Amino acid sequence: MFFSVAYAASDAAATRGGEMMSTLVNFGPIVLIMVVFYFILIRPQQQQQKTLRNKLSAIKRGDRIVTGGGMIATVAKTADGGDEVEVDLAPNVRVVVLRNTITNVLTEAKNNTKTAGNTNGDKKTAK
Repeated sequence: MFFSVAYAASDAAATRGGEMMSTLVNFGPIVLIMVVFYFILIRPQQQQQKTLRNKLSAIKRGDRIVTGGGMIATVAKTADGGDEVEVDLAPNVRVVVLRNTITNVLTEAKNNTKTAGNTNGDKKTAK
């Protein structure tokens, strides 16, 4: 009842090969899960961090940013290579924030669809 039946192997090399294959089959799902996690979670996060880093290094005067506290501000002054950025939160309210605390750089899309002949306010182009 407590003992399993032991079968004799005809060849020791065949047994080792079977053990190796069984080990690969056991670790296969773990490796597959790690690969899936890399492509679904880790790689996109690294790409987002890289684009944010590029945006932060390209901040210039007049850009609108979002700080870590959720405040939306306009960049008033930047120092090349410096860690501090002066921003305007409101008229006559200028504060200094660290570049690392900026969570997003808001870029306003240029509204190229509106033309001078179109005065009713919709986004259709005038022909």
